Amino acid sequence: VVLEFPSHTATDNVLMASVLAKGTTIIENAAKEPEIIDLAQMLTEMGAKISGAGTSRIEVEGVDGLSPANHMAIADRVETATMAAAVGLAGGDVNLIGAPSIYMDMVLEKFAAIGLLISHTSEGINVVCRERLKATDVATLPYPGVATDYKPFIVTMLSVADGISIVTENLFSGRFKYVDELRRMGADIRTEGHHAVIRGMPRLSGAQVKGTDIRAAAALALAGLAADGETILTGFSHIERGYQDFPARLAAVGADIEPL
Repeated sequence: VVLEFPSHTATDNVLMASVLAKGTTIIENAAKEPEIIDLAQMLTEMGAKISGAGTSRIEVEGVDGLSPANHMAIADRVETATMAAAVGLAGGDVNLIGAPSIYMDMVLEKFAAIGLLISHTSEGINVVCRERLKATDVATLPYPGVATDYKPFIVTMLSVADGISIVTENLFSGRFKYVDELRRMGADIRTEGHHAVIRGMPRLSGAQVKGTDIRAAAALALAGLAADGETILTGFSHIERGYQDFPARLAAVGADIEPL
């Protein structure tokens, strides 16, 4: 199976389908995300025969059946990035327990360039932000690059950063839909094709905005942390699909957030 693009989801699905297929399946141009390695590890613990997970070529020898196994999945990289971005937008000093930072080198480097102070601890990472964020240029790339799912949080932080930033989407089209909602809050963002040019504002303004997918809705909720006045977010159900106790977690670190 040759994937046209190293898609995380496509690789996951072909990998799972191949485990019980007769014969040997080879997945070429496979995605390399750590979650794929983790999935392969779990399937192997259940009796699958898989080699090459984490590379662009995965080989699966089909087996007759799988057995139950106990497996602890790795922590969510995007949730970690979401909470780190919340610190960037609201300011503060927060420990993110269990953060899978070993899989997040590129995005954490970009967060540091934007102005977050990030240090590794025995429990995860510590994120501190005391000053205004700084403009920087960011481009999305397949893992281990900066994933598309991180981009809404990066764009939101850059909307209040000092200077002009350019964000380039190299993986998918139509991934700047949330920008119109940020503009409602006063963000100065111009999109052209795969690029967004962001002129940072000192603050955003509260507004009624709508989230249309998980990451966009979460980014708009975080934008409310950097806005004067009240922000009302519709489409909160998207956040509930992708995050556990999102309002409670933000409230625990000082956010004034309440589900309607």
